[in-house]
Amino acid sequence: MQGLFYYSLLLQAACALGAVLAPRQNTTVACNNSPELCSRSYSNITQLGAHDSPFLVNASSNSNTFSISEAGNQNVDSIAQLSAGVRLLTAQVHNYNGAWHLCHSSCSLLDAGTLSSWLSGIKKWLDGNPHDVVTILLVNSDNAAAADLDSEFQAANIKSYAYTPPSTTTALETWPTLQDMIANNTRLVTFVASLAPSSNTAAPYLLDEFTFVFENPYNVTSPTNFSCAAERPPSLDGQTATAASSGRLPLVNHFLDQQDGLGINTPNTTYITTTNGATGVGNLQQAASDCAGVYGRAPAFLLVDFFDEGSAINIVNNLNGVAASTTGQVIPSTSSNAGITTKGTHQGWFGVTVAVSLVCYFF
Repeated sequence: MQGLFYYSLLLQAACALGAVLAPRQNTTVACNNSPELCSRSYSNITQLGAHDSPFLVNASSNSNTFSISEAGNQNVDSIAQLSAGVRLLTAQVHNYNGAWHLCHSSCSLLDAGTLSSWLSGIKKWLDGNPHDVVTILLVNSDNAAAADLDSEFQAANIKSYAYTPPSTTTALETWPTLQDMIANNTRLVTFVASLAPSSNTAAPYLLDEFTFVFENPYNVTSPTNFSCAAERPPSLDGQTATAASSGRLPLVNHFLDQQDGLGINTPNTTYITTTNGATGVGNLQQAASDCAGVYGRAPAFLLVDFFDEGSAINIVNNLNGVAASTTGQVIPSTSSNAGITTKGTHQGWFGVTVAVSLVCYFF
């Protein structure tokens, strides 16, 4: 009993000391992980994108040709990506036996399940993170109609978060601020490549990507071949100045592929820390700087493979000018458990403060 008494006194002293040493919580609301972004328009920030977000290196594969380590583009699942600070998730939508699935090139290669199931997870994340704006880009591989995709969003109960701009047929001159989108609870922007806006009356929140966005080339297999030239929409291929002045948001694809023995491109994982880094040939930081110079503005989206390898998160924070004011970004500490559980550590002192508080509370 005496030992327990002294242990109690020691624990109380530790709790008191923790209360003194623990940094005070910032009461300023952070929008997309920084209070400095709240007053910025959606078009005036750079969002880190996870290329082929649901397709993981340790997921199950249906392929007899590839190993999943070749086909996957990310280490951790879409929820872990969002928690780390990724704000653009891309995926491919395919018709598989009459249902809309997320498949990597083909459902016989890698099937990540139904679109509605994936959206349900994102909806839960949005529920728990009321000060964040998320963007989804769906590659409409099998030409799903707007009504087909809308049914998936309704099944996931995520449609109430959708942002619908004043016009869906022309690029916007002015996007709302993050704070406005948060206040209106329209915190989900969804682009679809492609979906004709003139015929989309069923779900106007599903925005035709190339009405609002232009992209540089992808399928790059040499780090010396990254380019800022406009390639899509096809009508603007090679017309970079016109694309940059069109009001469309620039999306910079920055992921490096390699060809296997069959001539099929798969992610180049051996070079990933340079591709997503700040130094070396073909690095992300230089690409972002180069494209900002070409476009006359920072890229709206930087799309990468294996976002958690290299310096992609820090590079985007620096581009947004918020490196010193980010909060709540949970960086994955391991990639071996992607899609099952995701371990993470909070930047700064937050995790230490929580650990002390839990001990004190439960005692």
